Amino acid sequence: MQLERLYSSSSSPVSTQNFDFKVNGSSVKTTSLTSVGSTYEDVSGCRQSGVVYSYNDEISSDPDTCFTEFCDDYATIQQNGPCHSLERCLGNNRCILDPICTVTGPAVIGFYGDLNTVQDRCAYTLLSGSSISGLTVVGYFRERRRRDVSFLDSVTLQLDGEDVHLEQGGIVKLGNTMQTINGSTVLSNGVEVSEDQTGVTAVKTIGSNTVSVFFDGNTAQIFLKGPGGQGPQVDGLCANSTSVILTLCCVSPPSCEVLYNDTADSSINCTTMTEHCNLLNDTVFTTCHNHIDPTPYIDACIDTLCKYPAVDGLDCQFLDAYARHCSLRINDTVDSWRSMTECSSPQPFCQGRICSDHEFCAETTGGETGCFCRAIFAFPYKSSDTLGDPTVCEENSASVTLVGCLLEEKGIDYTTLHLNDPTCTGQMDEVDYMVTFSYNSSDPCGTEVTANNSLLIYTNTITGNNSSSDNITRQDQIYIDFSCYYTQPDVNAVTFRIKDSSVIQKIISGTWNYTVTMKAYTDSDLMQGVDSNTEVQLNQKIWMVVETDGLDDGLVALVTDSCWATNQAETLRYNLIKDGCANDQMVNVEGNGKGTFSHFSFNMFQFSRSSSEVSVHCKVNLCANLNQACVPDCSGSRRRRRSAGSKYLDEAPALITMTWTY
Repeated sequence: MQLERLYSSSSSPVSTQNFDFKVNGSSVKTTSLTSVGSTYEDVSGCRQSGVVYSYNDEISSDPDTCFTEFCDDYATIQQNGPCHSLERCLGNNRCILDPICTVTGPAVIGFYGDLNTVQDRCAYTLLSGSSISGLTVVGYFRERRRRDVSFLDSVTLQLDGEDVHLEQGGIVKLGNTMQTINGSTVLSNGVEVSEDQTGVTAVKTIGSNTVSVFFDGNTAQIFLKGPGGQGPQVDGLCANSTSVILTLCCVSPPSCEVLYNDTADSSINCTTMTEHCNLLNDTVFTTCHNHIDPTPYIDACIDTLCKYPAVDGLDCQFLDAYARHCSLRINDTVDSWRSMTECSSPQPFCQGRICSDHEFCAETTGGETGCFCRAIFAFPYKSSDTLGDPTVCEENSASVTLVGCLLEEKGIDYTTLHLNDPTCTGQMDEVDYMVTFSYNSSDPCGTEVTANNSLLIYTNTITGNNSSSDNITRQDQIYIDFSCYYTQPDVNAVTFRIKDSSVIQKIISGTWNYTVTMKAYTDSDLMQGVDSNTEVQLNQKIWMVVETDGLDDGLVALVTDSCWATNQAETLRYNLIKDGCANDQMVNVEGNGKGTFSHFSFNMFQFSRSSSEVSVHCKVNLCANLNQACVPDCSGSRRRRRSAGSKYLDEAPALITMTWTY
């Protein structure tokens, strides 16, 4: 209400008089007025709870909330504050933009303290918006020891220029190039990166706002700082948990959105884990409680540790994230909580350790760090109790590949493993960290050859050096026998088997294949083949060639054991070769047992008083020539059969037949 009082001057031209202004009998103002002629005085103002306030008077002020009431120039009560969304009052009506978002394990605790849990293995936008135009912070979630629990695996600052990637082990990449960080480094896109024993921090200033991203390989904390009064426009999981922005799937195939349900871990005591997580309510965190609600951290801790084992420091990870959030908010540390909760001081975790895409860095049983297999990748191997892939058998070599991270989980150092020949060690691929052991005909690596029934078996063993000085060991032993076998004469199967041990039971085999053929020629150069249009005369010399395709002569040799001719009814028989040697002076055998083919010659004939059809049959065997000669001994008048220890068996020869008519 505006109240005016009009008065007239006294008889003197200049006079001073005292006036008392009242409203409804109550005095609102007393003043002295000196007048020359007529004078007006404005005594309007604001009134609250029976108190009258003049223009621009402060009615009330709360410095903790930056909330102020005042009387404006129009005599109306106005309010300032509280601060804009995501801003915080510093007192004296000063607001500052400094919200903090924590991403740890599968949990995202946003700027407003809301909790969101990532269920799949995808990349999500954590922060974006017009207030930080040109920058998007993305979090990549992957599985570790279980397929049904995802963990924050890396953080990317997507920029107009090259992206900055923060990965496990303190690794920083600008685009695809790894960066060396010495103390503090400013990258070409204006991102300042610093590193200490706790982790890596990347800072980007955009206008009057600054985004700081900390990542220690397990936990990321995003700190948005700027002046107050702007009303920041931001989005992403940190700003709005109901607006989940999917940007990129990490795993394909299967889709990153495929959810798994692994068998519950019976070793987990959820009651014990809940008590542990509730330590965040302990009085040691009282200073923090005045600024940050511990509830979302407790809920995230319980939800994770009731289904995932408390390994790799996970039991202290949520407590550490809350304490760090607190130190950022009050600019002070709460060190005593570690001794109270039995959590050790932060140490460089997996610093500089580079793992492949199907691995993650974790603690070994001895407290060291190593690269472990991700659960989805390891599931086929663990479900079949194997350490490696199906074996590859090629024409002149055999190899078996073991998974490096499975060996590391068993505490087995691949550099101590070798084949029968200790100089033949495994070769690790520097990209996927798979370890391959192989041998070939030029370097058999101690491969042993045995004959068993109808099989010709090549066997080698992957084993390790026993570093114990006595006859006992307390480490897993590894003995992996793998054997390629030929079924005489065709290669029908190759089997790799693994001895029963504390490590593994079985590896599926690969296959060797070859063919055996017999051809007839009319010349010693073996150029003129016999076909249906070739005229062959009686007593004409013919060369018969038995050869293979797909065998390596460094591993095996073809031995023609016997050849004979029969009439159509097979009532008449004429022996050409017996025990690998010529049975007639008209027969000449060459190259038998020296390589993967042999040939013999004879003069064409026919059976007397019989049909015009003649068939030639040959029995052939494979002979392992790694450690022995396979050429039949045809010296002297008495042929020598091969000893019982020969590497091929008469009981399982190939029978090859060629028939001609006159």
